[in-house]
Amino acid sequence: MSKIEIDRLSGCCFGVAKAISKAEEELKKGGTLYCLGDIVHNNIEVERLAKMGLITINHEQFRELKNVRVLLRAHGEPPSTYEIAKQNNIEIIDASCPVVLGLQKRINKKYAFRAHDDSQIVIFGKRGHAEVNGLLGQTDESAIIIESKEEINKLDFSRDISLFSQTTKPLDGFHEIGELISSRMQEGAKFEFYDTICRQVSNRVPNIQEFAASHDLIIFIAGEKSSNGKVLFAECKKKNPNSYLIHTPEELDPELIKEEISIGICGATSTPKWQMEAVAERIEKLQPQMRLEKAAF
Repeated sequence: MSKIEIDRLSGCCFGVAKAISKAEEELKKGGTLYCLGDIVHNNIEVERLAKMGLITINHEQFRELKNVRVLLRAHGEPPSTYEIAKQNNIEIIDASCPVVLGLQKRINKKYAFRAHDDSQIVIFGKRGHAEVNGLLGQTDESAIIIESKEEINKLDFSRDISLFSQTTKPLDGFHEIGELISSRMQEGAKFEFYDTICRQVSNRVPNIQEFAASHDLIIFIAGEKSSNGKVLFAECKKKNPNSYLIHTPEELDPELIKEEISIGICGATSTPKWQMEAVAERIEKLQPQMRLEKAAF
């Protein structure tokens, strides 16, 4: 018999789920609530919360606000954001991910410790990403951002290096960069490697590989802006060439739904559970004889 299964380990990570829950909780109180940047890299979820009253703003708009409530999303913010809020009497609803906040404190502590020496704080991450901007702010914009192993040439291996990572970067890529830097350090210079990858996110890769390999067809749903979605979908495709990425349940191609096949539905760390369920419902309408295997989330 044909079956549909939703990957129970897919969907919003703890930090994103917490931010969305906090937004819903605050919206129920009434009054105007702003969010600094898209609360999640998922247009459908952003639109759903907008209908509930959440107003998304950018940093330029934030600087012009006074006497309002503003929610900070899971990615975290630099110290300057909190300073502006204090100056403009803005009530901050801080939904920053605890893992990200912990990393910010570690980087800030390292920056304060090395303020009077010649060492380098290096962050493996995506330039311009909200989380990376928040981390960079902990060093007064002095940290060096590298996006790939090819960029380590910009480092001075004769000076001490402390290496951190954006929490959602691939674990294997981070360790490879750490090994390359370590191998090039010159005598007398110290290298410190801080494993700051969020395991809830990094563990998604082996899980999704196993899930993709166990089904005939994979439907992966994620927002267009989701970097994590692109990475995880690529892993699905490696294990199962019959994998398809969609951004909304309506994008599902009916021609893909055949009889007597096993269909797996999964998503990014920014994909809410209800969107995966909506895909399953659409498949069931296309093939009524298919059944959804219920799995506890």
